[in-house]
Amino acid sequence: MLDEGHEGHEGHEGHGSPAAAVFDALGSEYEKAFASSAAHHASLGRLLERLEPGSRVLDVGSGTGRPTAAVLAGAGHRVLGVDVSPVMVEIASRQVPGAEFRCADVRGMALEDGSFDAVCVYFALLQMPRAEQSGLVRRLARALRPGGLFVLATVPLDVEEFDGVFMGQPVRVTSFAAEGVVALVREAGLTVQSQDSVMFTPSHPDARPEPHLFLHCRREPARTVG
Repeated sequence: MLDEGHEGHEGHEGHGSPAAAVFDALGSEYEKAFASSAAHHASLGRLLERLEPGSRVLDVGSGTGRPTAAVLAGAGHRVLGVDVSPVMVEIASRQVPGAEFRCADVRGMALEDGSFDAVCVYFALLQMPRAEQSGLVRRLARALRPGGLFVLATVPLDVEEFDGVFMGQPVRVTSFAAEGVVALVREAGLTVQSQDSVMFTPSHPDARPEPHLFLHCRREPARTVG
């Protein structure tokens, strides 16, 4: 966890931003610290059980490509990973050649409504202001086809613009308590189908136990009248 605070994870702000600098510096060290998360792998397993073959999946904050993009692409799905860190994108492209990766800030990307079967947001909001987190989740929800799946994982703590240290790197973190995270996705028009909370200790000398929240959601099909 953060020294004197809470962790930053894969929150991304833009090219040349503090967030990009953090994950450029961490590179593969981030993957090593979080690869042992059984809850993350279980979340991916649940998603795989519900995806149709060859689904189009957007992985926001794709990092090194492992485990999310690697697991999904390995199961035959078409994965687009987006990350602001050029170093992370280079690593991911090398490690997961079966997926496509783009170095970009997802907040500035054109996202066509209904263009994805699933969207994954694993720990990718934590360095965005709350208003931007809300706006992005609404945009990502619209990018799902009706019936599409939305997975969100975060650190459910009530903190706003907290300055701390994550794996030796300075970060500024904003998050919501668990009920705020649930409200965030519901306000975006998504139905929460499952909610799992765990404690996890990253494999890093400076790590401390931290709470992780995993939400599996669905964009409900529009109701027909008559």
